Parts: sequence; C-alpha cells; structure tokens
Amino acid sequence: MNPLLTPFDTAPFSKIKNEHFKPAFLQAIEDARLEIDAIANSKEAPTFENTVAALDFAGQQLDRVSSVFFNLNSAETNPEIQKIAQEVSPLLSEFSNDITLNEELFKRVKTVYDQRNDLELTTEEQTLLDKKYKSFSRNGANLPLDKKKRLREIDAELSKLKLQFGENVLAETNKYEMHLTNEEDLDGLPEGEKEAAAQLAKSKDKDGWLITLDYPSYIPFMKYASNRKLRKELSIAFGSKGFHNDELDNQKNIINIANLRHERANLLGYKTHAHYVLEERMAETPEKVHQFLQELLEKAKPAAEREFAELEIFAKQLDNIDRLEKWDGAYYSEKLKQKLFDLDDEKLKPYFKLENVIAGVFKVATKLFGLQFEEVFDIDKYHPDVKTYRIYDKDKNLVSLFYADFHPRPGKRGGAWMTSYKAQYVQNGINVRPHISNVCNFTKPTASKPSLLTFNEVTTLFHEFGHGLHGMLANTVYPGLSGTSVYWDFVELPSQIMENWCYEKEALELFATHYQTGEVIPMELVEKIKDSATFQEGMATLRQISFGLLDMSWHGTDLSGISNVKEQEVKAFEPTDLYPECPETCMSTSFSHIFQGGYSSGYYSYKWAEVLDADAFAYFKEKGIFNQEVATKFKDNVLSKGGTEKPMELYKRFRGSEPKIEALLKRAGLLSETVN
Repeated sequence: MNPLLTPFDTAPFSKIKNEHFKPAFLQAIEDARLEIDAIANSKEAPTFENTVAALDFAGQQLDRVSSVFFNLNSAETNPEIQKIAQEVSPLLSEFSNDITLNEELFKRVKTVYDQRNDLELTTEEQTLLDKKYKSFSRNGANLPLDKKKRLREIDAELSKLKLQFGENVLAETNKYEMHLTNEEDLDGLPEGEKEAAAQLAKSKDKDGWLITLDYPSYIPFMKYASNRKLRKELSIAFGSKGFHNDELDNQKNIINIANLRHERANLLGYKTHAHYVLEERMAETPEKVHQFLQELLEKAKPAAEREFAELEIFAKQLDNIDRLEKWDGAYYSEKLKQKLFDLDDEKLKPYFKLENVIAGVFKVATKLFGLQFEEVFDIDKYHPDVKTYRIYDKDKNLVSLFYADFHPRPGKRGGAWMTSYKAQYVQNGINVRPHISNVCNFTKPTASKPSLLTFNEVTTLFHEFGHGLHGMLANTVYPGLSGTSVYWDFVELPSQIMENWCYEKEALELFATHYQTGEVIPMELVEKIKDSATFQEGMATLRQISFGLLDMSWHGTDLSGISNVKEQEVKAFEPTDLYPECPETCMSTSFSHIFQGGYSSGYYSYKWAEVLDADAFAYFKEKGIFNQEVATKFKDNVLSKGGTEKPMELYKRFRGSEPKIEALLKRAGLLSETVN
C-alpha cells in the first residue's frame, strides 16, 4: 500500500520510498481532478459554499503529497528525487492550468463573484472569493483558446526550468572543495572552525582540512582567514556558481525564465512580469517599488560610501591593501568591528549554544504568546538531525507540530527557510492544526564543542521562527488564506520583527548563557551587540537594495534583446557598486530566491517589511518588549489572520496607523535625530 495515498496526519517519512512518489502524484491529481469536475459540473446553482469554498478545500491529498515531496527535494534530496521532480512538475503545472482554464468552473466562480454585493459574506469569505476569482482572471480564464494553449506551454516549461536552476546551484555547491594540508593556510581561523574543517575532511577520508561553499564553512573562512589568495579563490568559487559555461551553467536558464515570464505577463495583458506580480502586493506597481528603493538608496548611499572609505583606509593601514576587493570585505569588516567595538563573534559564540538558542526562542514565544513547547520522539522524521515538537497554548490545546532541521548535509540546499507539511483550516467544526518546519544550515557539533552559533545565525534562527509562528498561530477557516498565504511584501514582517528580541538584554538573559560555565552573557557584551548593530548598516542596506534592483531588472523590462546575463547584472548593480567588478563572478546564476523561489519581482519586500517591522517593534519598545497588550494585538491582527484581509488593514488595526519609514532609518542609524 502506498503510504502517501492512505490518509495520514503526520508525514509517514519512514514508510515512504522514492518509488511511491510518482504513483502518489498521479493518483492524487486524478482524485483532485474528480473533485474539481464535480464542482464545475454541479447541477445546483453556484453559491459561495458549493463553488468557492469547495474549490479551496479540493485536492487536499495532492497538497499533502506535494508538501512532503518538495520539502524533501529541498532538505534531503538525491538524484532520483530530482528526476521525479522534473517529471511531476509539468504534470502539476498542467493540472493547475486545467483548473484556471476550466470554462465551466470559471463561469460558476464568476456568477458568485458578480453577486458578491448581495451575499452578506464575512470579510474572510469576501477575500477568498476575490482571491479565487483573480486566480482565474489573472491566469488566463478570459483568454482565447490559442493563447490558453500557449500559457500552458509556458507554465510547463517554467516549472522545469526553475527546478533545473535549483539543481544546478546545489550541484555546484556540492562539487567544490578547498582541500588544505598546510596549517598555515588556516591562519586567523578560530580553533572551532579549524576543528570543523578537520572533521569534514576526516568524514571524506582526507587528511588536513576541507572548506566548502556551505555557509557554516564558507562564511568563517571569508571572515577570518588571513590568506588573501585563498579568500579570493573561495569567493570566486562561491560567486561563480552556475557561471562556468558547462552542463551546470544557469545563464541560458535565466534568459529563458525571464523571457517566458515576460511573455506570460504580456499574454495576460500586463506590461511586464513585475506589473503582473505587483498587482497583488502592498507595493502595487513597479514604479512604487523603484520609488521605494530610490528613497532608501538616497539615504543609504552617502553612509555606505563613508563606511567603505573608512574600510579602505583601515585595510591600507593594517596590511597595505591598495584596492579593496570583494574577498576582502568580510575580513577587514570583522577586523574593524573588533577594533571599534572590541566585539568578535568568537567571544559571543560560547553564549549561543544551539540548544540554548532554541530554548530561548521558545521562551520568548511563551512570554509573548503563551505558547508551551514539548520535544517529542514519536513523530516520524526524514533525517536523524531533525527535532520534533508539539506546541500547546496555555490551556494545553494543541497549537501546532514543529519540525526543526538545523545542520547542512549534501542533499540539502543552502540558506534557511520555513515551510509547512499541513495547513491550518476549519472543517466540519474542527480547527485542524498545522505542521510547520524550519530548515537552517548551522555549524554541526564537533568532537570537543557543541554547535555554537554566530550572532548572525542567532538572528537567522529567530527570523525563521517568526515565519514559523505565522504558520503555527494561524486561525482562519480556509486553507487558501491560512498562515503565510499573505502578500509577499507582508510575509517578512513576522520573521523580521522576531530578530529585534536578539538585541534586547531582557530577552538575551533568558537564553544567552556560556555553554561551559552557565554564566549569563555579560551586560557589556549585550551593550556591544547593540552598539555594533548599526555597524556598516549603510553598506548592508545598499547590498539589499542592489538585490532588489537586480530582481526588477530581470522582471520589470522587456528582455527580448538581452543575451548577456553578466552585462545585464553589471548594469543593474551600477547605482549601488562599491567594490571593483569581478569578471569571473555572477550573482544572477545562483540567485535562487528569484529564479527558483517565490521572490521574482519581490526581493524588495525584505526592505519593505523592514519598514513594517521597525515601526511595529517601536510600539513594543514604547510599551515594553514583552508587553501582553501589544503582543496580543500582534497575534490577533497579524499572526493569526493570514491573508484574510488586506495587509495594511491588519497592520493599522495592530498599530493604529500606517508604518513610517523613519522608524527603519532611525534604527539603521541612517537618520540623524533632530535636536530642538
């Protein structure tokens, strides 16, 4: 019996074999198709319940199979799973098109939509109706037959190209190793990092030390290794993933993805892919995004140029470096930071043992939202590294299951993300609770040390857990509006606001204790963390703006005349450039957020949501960072509401007013406070 086709609550990982996936997809698609046909061909007059709500609940088994499979393809993949992904993605794309291009189904939805003003719907029902109607109108329901056919072809091709893009990036990451046998080549590297590199080499039956492109290996080397030649080699390897004109090259994939997205937008009556995407975002138009990025650029660039000049002078004084290159940035920034603040990640790491940080983020969530966390060992998991938890409210009602997967391995893509194995919704009077997962890539424990996090990794863990809370605390009727099913430039608010607690003494004292002595992090270190929080913030802001501009350059224009990926990128980066251009590297070819993930025309949303989170956290600061009234308002109006209303309405209900960009500029040190 195929475990994916029998009803299951938690994903039955240990019972699933690769050969189960394709038959499960084929059967689940067929079952979902029958459900859709029953709605489309119903003899009853169309109503909200029998058409719109029924459509949102259709295909639940297919959703479960998809979530298990595609999460594994990100967190625990292998060539067989990747091959299945290439086979089933076009089938899923075709099925999705079969729904949105089903004329009978659209007629029924449109009938309900046209009657919407007379139906006395709740706000959530109105939002779902609007979303379902647009899912048809924005995906070709009103197109003539020949254009519908072309739309199907584009979607099938895009689904394969995006997968190929991601597979190439993962293969490039896994392929590269810097094998060092001379200990002098590791000069500057902290002992813990050396030990991790030695352990990695040993695990592959090699002498010496191994440095890879996985973040826990790559970042410390770039930050601490004094050998400039090796930093250069590693930096170029990292920056040239998918840019070698070989079988893993992504340049052609990018051109094809961008052009197909543009053609698709044109087919649907939009000027560009960005115009299409942004219609359903808080920002609304590419013009508003450019205006937003430009406003930030004007504020950040002078600060960034000052910071860069300071860094250049420092590198010249320290090591007689005539020209600062990209592979020098992290190294000299760390040295300068240590000099200015006497603060070094290595001094902080003993206070951030992974298990303590996990306990810390749980304590923060308990104090804010009354949640209780219990690690459990009776939930099936896909890898021994995964930890599993049941989360309860203060009355011991189950809130969510939580999977936490924190260490890198060959079958796992880089970065950090939140995902879901089961959505929250209410059906037949039962509030079905969600199954949420956080996936990160933190340093593994070594023979002599537990997993100790850098401060940046601590904020990453809090960030992803913020997304997790958005999923866990979901409390909506319909799965299509639940949890993180919100506008993309709103989805980062719950995650980014959580990072703020990492800088607060009251929160740090809950979990930042020395892993050997149990000593609470000294106040002077907390002050240094806060003082250094705006260190090189101009440069960091410029970097984020540059990614937003690059994204818009690929998706906000007609690219039919463009054949050179590198030239397009150089042009996009021009307004934000500080370092000399490196011809061997190209960011676009591994920019998975926009070419594989869901951030196309949306990368700006990180900075957009920073405006929201700075403004929202200012409210907490004003009332107290664990203030129950503010926390409850945030939970009730943001975390639990999903996409049931327009985000600005939810935000205003929480905050009492629209967010102000000044809160972000002030926090980033980019706004000098006026003195009366």
